[in-house]
Amino acid sequence: MSTSAAPKRPAIGLAPMTATHLADVLALGRQVYDTSVKPYTSWSLSAIAGHLDSEASACWVALDGDRLAGFVLGSMGFDQRADWGNLEWIASAPEYQGQGIASRLVKACCATLAEAGASAVVTDVESRNTASAALMRSNGFQASVTVTLFVRETRD
Repeated sequence: MSTSAAPKRPAIGLAPMTATHLADVLALGRQVYDTSVKPYTSWSLSAIAGHLDSEASACWVALDGDRLAGFVLGSMGFDQRADWGNLEWIASAPEYQGQGIASRLVKACCATLAEAGASAVVTDVESRNTASAALMRSNGFQASVTVTLFVRETRD
């Protein structure tokens, strides 16, 4: 009796983000993030393109063939610290979560920023996003400054 093994799925590869990925990155970000939590978890196509076009872009995609499995956006400069990198937006498609893709993306982004001269990499995580907080801790990030976003509704 012969048994045939199931075809092996190709490994999910990482690649620098290009303009061809912009629409898929925007769609995945909107799918994964609850933009009602914080106003800046919603990005525009032009904001993503600006990141991609920055001098020290640290934007990466995880690809399953031609399919976007995840992405990270990073760049040099954080507030007044030109020597700090900023890991600004990361997402894994729901069907790929738990496979280590986000951790690989964090490592690629941080390595790119370090090569560009970053002495530190900064990121922020919404307080209820325990999965992202765990991801960052497992990749060497430590909680530092806590900022509370205060919102005043203007409706009567």
